Amino acid sequence: MPPVTYHLGQFPPNNINWTKLIPLLGPTAAAVARYDSMLRAVPNSNILITPLATHEAVLSSRIEGTMASMGEVLEFDAGHDTPPSTRREDVQEILNYRRALYDAEQSLETIPLSQRVVLEAHRTLLRGTRGQDKDPGSYRRISNWIGRPGCSIEEARYIPPSAASIPNAMSEWEKYMHSDDVPDRLVQLAVLHAEFEAIHPFIDGNGRIGRMIIPLLLWRWKIIFQPRFYISSFLEAHREDYYEGLLSVSRDGDWMQWITFFLNAVANQAEANFRQAESILELYDTLKQRLPELTRSSYGMRALDWIFEYPTFLSSDFLNGLEVSSATSRRLIGVFREQQIIKQLRSGSGRRPEVFIFPALLDIVDV
Repeated sequence: MPPVTYHLGQFPPNNINWTKLIPLLGPTAAAVARYDSMLRAVPNSNILITPLATHEAVLSSRIEGTMASMGEVLEFDAGHDTPPSTRREDVQEILNYRRALYDAEQSLETIPLSQRVVLEAHRTLLRGTRGQDKDPGSYRRISNWIGRPGCSIEEARYIPPSAASIPNAMSEWEKYMHSDDVPDRLVQLAVLHAEFEAIHPFIDGNGRIGRMIIPLLLWRWKIIFQPRFYISSFLEAHREDYYEGLLSVSRDGDWMQWITFFLNAVANQAEANFRQAESILELYDTLKQRLPELTRSSYGMRALDWIFEYPTFLSSDFLNGLEVSSATSRRLIGVFREQQIIKQLRSGSGRRPEVFIFPALLDIVDV
């Protein structure tokens, strides 16, 4: 079977059957709105940011073959033992993904989502990793193709547009992103994601950047209160259907197959995200009720918020993060350990601090 080539001249699509999509649009929007109501109810958004953003970074990277676990990422991030060389670059790629997402979010506080933001996110994503020699922050200047590792262009599954056509293709993509003429934002997002992956503007990192754009746009379009909608869990679990849906756009001109898949993905992931966020908040509220009696300290709530934000941490970081005395820090850690809220991962020795984990939170979000 010859390779599928880019659907030149078919973007934006003019063959969307809106009547057929109506039964999907309402339930999908309702699922996202229900999840958004949970985000708005969170008293301190930081208790969700680190666990959920890291969870997404792990899964989005796993779709591309990166195999590090969330536990490994958080331990390395906290300054615990360096992972084996076979996993070190995996972990760094995941941390870069999370950093790129945070940085893009900060940029969008003051400027619209644009090619400039996408290019900067790509630069951060590939910095200091296996992709650092693949033009971080720049569109590709060479042809590439998608297929099994080492395949020739004749054996490829898909051939994106030429490097010379990328600037114009991305300009059209950006123009469509800022269009207010599309009847439904979630359908617009589905089309934007498929088109970005079809253009394949970078040598490496296209999938991760494409998935990163999803929560950022939902946020900027005010569909969700914060950019905390992470879809990679569903896409990783349905990887073959995900790739087939994307391919069907260029191979068959079948935007409907892709849009239907994407809307189902959003609806299912919104429900899963709601359940996960609900579990985190239930854990938080349960511990919050117990804290005054357990700690008898005005720093108890600050300590609780801190371990939700940093579920794997060094004792020295706990001390510095709370800005309390060494005695207060030791006492709070002692109470948390005694109540089995945290668990020691590594004992301290000399100047080497102890490492602790927050098992109940990691059980909710670890993959």
